[in-house]
Amino acid sequence: MAEHWRAVVAALANPDMRTVWARLVLGADIEDAFAGLSPARARKVAAGLAAAGLVDAASAPRPGVFAEVLAAAPVPPQPSGPERFLRDGRIDRYPASQAERGELLALVAGRAFRSGEVLDESTVNERLAAFHEDVAVLRRYLVDFGLLVRTRSGSSYALAED
Repeated sequence: MAEHWRAVVAALANPDMRTVWARLVLGADIEDAFAGLSPARARKVAAGLAAAGLVDAASAPRPGVFAEVLAAAPVPPQPSGPERFLRDGRIDRYPASQAERGELLALVAGRAFRSGEVLDESTVNERLAAFHEDVAVLRRYLVDFGLLVRTRSGSSYALAED
């Protein structure tokens, strides 16, 4: 069943099979559904539709085949923890929970900065741009959560030390 989706897609990629199946689904009788096909071609189309599970032995359409294929498909693992707020490595939304927001920001800080680095604001912004388009908000959140600190002069930033 795992490869069943390939058979369904291959059958529907064939114009004759797709046309016959659509006619059957729309209520055409067998003769009208196969109209315009030679007897040999009609047999091949019927066999292909049956092999894909799109019709039963009597050439009646089986629209439930799509639900079967989807049910058998593997479900990709869902990210957990702070990773669930990232899409392609970028923040796609901020968590409402302060605790979860802190976890997300700690993840970003750990990926963007190294211990002992002292960076000017433009460098900080460049690094944060990899995670979100609004670098000012992200930088402010990192400072507010105590993950990034400004130097005494206020011109540079550094990762907060534990």
